Amino acid sequence: MSRIRVRPELLGLVLLTTTALTLTAQPPLAAAQQPLATQPAAARSATAAFTVEEQRLDRAVPQEILRRSGFDAVAPDFVRSLRGADSYAEAERTVVRSGARLWQRAVDRAQGRGPARGDLSRDDDRPLYWARLALTRELRQWQPEFGLSESGRTALLGKLERSSRGQDSMDFPARGAVKGVKRIVLTGFDPFTLDRDIRISNPSGATALALDGTVIRTAGGPARIEAAVFPVRWGDFADGTVERALRGPLSRADLFTTVSQGRVGRIDVERFNGAWRGGFGDNENVSETGLVPVTDPASQPQWTTTSLPYRSIVAADTGRFPVYDNTSVTEIPAGGTAPVVRPDGPTPGSAARAGGGGDYLSNEIAYRATLLRDRLGLDVPGGHVHTPVLQFGAGNTDPATGAVTDPEFVQNRLDIIAQLRTIITVAAEAS
Repeated sequence: MSRIRVRPELLGLVLLTTTALTLTAQPPLAAAQQPLATQPAAARSATAAFTVEEQRLDRAVPQEILRRSGFDAVAPDFVRSLRGADSYAEAERTVVRSGARLWQRAVDRAQGRGPARGDLSRDDDRPLYWARLALTRELRQWQPEFGLSESGRTALLGKLERSSRGQDSMDFPARGAVKGVKRIVLTGFDPFTLDRDIRISNPSGATALALDGTVIRTAGGPARIEAAVFPVRWGDFADGTVERALRGPLSRADLFTTVSQGRVGRIDVERFNGAWRGGFGDNENVSETGLVPVTDPASQPQWTTTSLPYRSIVAADTGRFPVYDNTSVTEIPAGGTAPVVRPDGPTPGSAARAGGGGDYLSNEIAYRATLLRDRLGLDVPGGHVHTPVLQFGAGNTDPATGAVTDPEFVQNRLDIIAQLRTIITVAAEAS
């Protein structure tokens, strides 16, 4: 597998379903341009550099999103909490508690609980993304008196990531413990391609916030949804973040669906997932090309298949966007050397080069979740759904001059969330 860092000026638009097009992008600010007003200058200079994602935080758009959602107060509150931590154990408790509060605050906002604290629409997923980066940036620079090793800091950052993404709070009772209530796992993603347009929102992440902990009514009875959001970073996936978060919930679930943003104007139920990374840069501007890295690679299949009831989903009237059963893949046929597009799925013995969902992290989360299903021996309906691309209004398409939100942008996101809720209901009823 090759691993390179993509130059920001070459980073461009890619859908989670396709190979990237190279476009001119705005380079991120240098780390030296990211002041931390809450830390002394001497402490800041002695600590590690910010990540590429954290470097974007002080730009005007992220700051406006934080301010207009009320999430600009999250990082200062976190700093005050850290100051009270006089041991590693206390720091760990503070980090986990703060991350969980951020996730719950974002969920509550999306679901209409509590004050809105700002004029951004409640369905917006971006405050969570930028507020999380504000917390990780503070934690990365924190210099406690008790001393903190780099391995200890890394562990704390991991706990903050998991707790603020809902990954460690997908709690279901054991099978049979609660009669008549189905259990559904749903995942979404952070915004991505931020160097192309830093205003970007991801409807899959917004859907996760809107549905986490909710109960939907189906013809077969109630079903509870537990949701989480995942980073758009190759390295996290290689480190097992998907398997770590989903192993327990999937073993207790009656249905699961991974969700990401896909093509313009349509929803796709992806039939086949491929074991290949296509190389487009992630949110850290890192590229990965090669076989999807998993444990026990000797038993790794080239393809996995959805077990969602795709025929029922496609046939149902779920909302304004057309829904397709997408069977197309790109493969190298057995004995061949060149990639071939197959509209009806892979042929026996072929090597994967793109699943129906492409060769980026949306395909990879679908591949990993369905491979986990198979390796655990679970007879559970599950697979991947691609939402439409979330578009700004016709007069607000230029990222250099456009507003961070507009009525059409909000309505598009609300319509996508509503249609995903209906699709999940159909899937639960058909399973």
